[in-house]
Amino acid sequence: MSPSRQGATVTQTSIPLSQIELFTELSAKELKEVSRFLTRVSVAEGKDLTVQGEVGREFMIVVEGTASVRRNGRLIAKLGPGDFFGELAVIAGVPRTATVTADTPMVVEALNRREFSSLLDRSPKLARKILIGAVKRLHQIEDGLVR
Repeated sequence: MSPSRQGATVTQTSIPLSQIELFTELSAKELKEVSRFLTRVSVAEGKDLTVQGEVGREFMIVVEGTASVRRNGRLIAKLGPGDFFGELAVIAGVPRTATVTADTPMVVEALNRREFSSLLDRSPKLARKILIGAVKRLHQIEDGLVR
């Protein structure tokens, strides 16, 4: 389920991008550019942000709250503020590799596929960090690692 569907509301507030590890190497100008692409979404506890096997349309960054990541029903990771997910489906156009469920009420920043691609084109630093994260995630999936 997309965070913009039932059980979620879109809010308009500023994001402290500089406090999210993914964006720490970016300049103030690059941070401003990134913020133009993001949509802040509130997600209710218990809602699925992604469902394994479904088409992925968004890349998401956790701002507040926690979520569980399950693959084939098995817990493989916990996510919290600063963590991101959805990059594999958005980059490669493949089905979601895991189900991410909100353990608590959450706030996420979401980018759709077009916004995500534009952002990567504009910021090589950010593209490198996201691609490194994607490769690590693929390695974890392949090896069945639990964080």
